[in-house]
Amino acid sequence: MAEKIISFDTANQPVLFGAFDRNIKIIENEYSVSVVSRGDELKIIGGEAQAEAAAKAIFGLIEIIDRGETPTDQNVRYVISLVNEGNEGKIKSLPAEAICVSSAGKPIKPKTIGQKKYCEAIDKNTITIGVGPAGTGKTYLAVAMAVSAFRAKQVGRIILTRPAVEAGEKLGFLPGDLQSKVDPYLRPLYDALFEMLGADAFQRCQERGVIEVAPLAYMRGRTLDDSFIILDEAQNTTPQQMKMFLTRLGFNSKMVVTGDITQIDLPDGKKSGLKTVMKILKNIDDIEICKFSQKDVIRHKLVQDIINAYEKYETEVRR
Repeated sequence: MAEKIISFDTANQPVLFGAFDRNIKIIENEYSVSVVSRGDELKIIGGEAQAEAAAKAIFGLIEIIDRGETPTDQNVRYVISLVNEGNEGKIKSLPAEAICVSSAGKPIKPKTIGQKKYCEAIDKNTITIGVGPAGTGKTYLAVAMAVSAFRAKQVGRIILTRPAVEAGEKLGFLPGDLQSKVDPYLRPLYDALFEMLGADAFQRCQERGVIEVAPLAYMRGRTLDDSFIILDEAQNTTPQQMKMFLTRLGFNSKMVVTGDITQIDLPDGKKSGLKTVMKILKNIDDIEICKFSQKDVIRHKLVQDIINAYEKYETEVRR
């Protein structure tokens, strides 16, 4: 058995350990070690390699705390994944500055290396395509970047759109007029804007026409100048719809296209516009394609497990 000793600021112990010592227990379970607190020191007891890895994970959490953040389960598991890959040095490169602040005063910032690269790509390029599994923050961070650009007066309006493609249900069976029928499909975009701006500010912006949330079909025939435009759920576009959307781009505008190619709800035999556009535009300047992995998932740990299980199953089926 080996022992590793870590010195730390005892004032940070509640934050480092988490509620009911949850953060430390996750590390103990991952590496089969025991972590004991003695004054301003932590003693890690276990196999030599395991104790060394656990120490690196704890140092990573201390680094997050030193930036003024409170580690969550997701932070702990992400730090562990970086340590297991030998990339613990990348923890330092995680951003300390927020993209924007929500209406409740919550700072919104990337939580993984993949998310940081995605936000940098949006900032640097006119068109950014974000592809990855559910829970990786593709839409949420794109909306945060849009709100940040709008508040800084870099753009004059925000336009969010997604195709109204059914995932099992039929639009015709929903009550109300066309807008009432498509609103449920746009709800995730409304939710993100409500959080960033607050319901009242969002309502005022929508009434003034500087924020628009609409089905993709409403984009046809328009030229979108001075706008930050987000196309969500792009895996459910056809190649023709994707071409139509991208050619709406006007002067002083940015576009972000997000989607998950493992969740295509198009009828059998129809190609996904997102899969097609990733091949067509991959070598064009000022367009960047960002791919997320399950490590970028910031929802409940089970979401990562579910994604991994489906990937394993689909790989076996293909074989």
